[in-house]
Amino acid sequence: MVPNCTAELNRLMNELEISELEPTTGVLTAQAYMRLLAVYLHQNDLCNAKFLWQRIPSDIKAAHEDLRRIWIVGQRMWQRNWPAVHVALNVEWSEDVKEIMAALKDNVRERVMRLISKAYSSLNLTTMATMSGMSLDEARQAAIDRGWSVDGTIVQPCKQNDEEQYSQSDKICLTEEQLEKLTQFVSFLEN
Repeated sequence: MVPNCTAELNRLMNELEISELEPTTGVLTAQAYMRLLAVYLHQNDLCNAKFLWQRIPSDIKAAHEDLRRIWIVGQRMWQRNWPAVHVALNVEWSEDVKEIMAALKDNVRERVMRLISKAYSSLNLTTMATMSGMSLDEARQAAIDRGWSVDGTIVQPCKQNDEEQYSQSDKICLTEEQLEKLTQFVSFLEN
């Protein structure tokens, strides 16, 4: 399965969470832990990723290098060290998580580009390339593709309209999450 959309990743996450709660063999496999951790990171759900890492048995952590490397990506995301995130993502992943990690890499790159557009009125092309994990030529082309002004080594990002950033399914998901939080808050106040 190629998890290329939010709905597929949500379905995969739900299946993995259920299999963690109701394992058929007594313990979840390392591959399932790797996939669930990668999905949490893809969704930028760093709190659940951290709690999952704490639940994973030590022997499974010690025996699987990919699992530890995925967690290194999560640690760098938690620290918001974007250049280190890209370094951690630029490794050869096993077939179990290769597609999810490729999607995570694209997701992180897009998130960084949105942050750049919001935070900077101008920045050096080298800084942009470092933050986004791209080469200078790729960064220049990405800036041009976004309609940003590039003058030599200076990039002037344009602010993005927040409505353009989310697809319709993401809007529904955000609305459902907001409704769930509001319900929990009201329930807390009533009790």
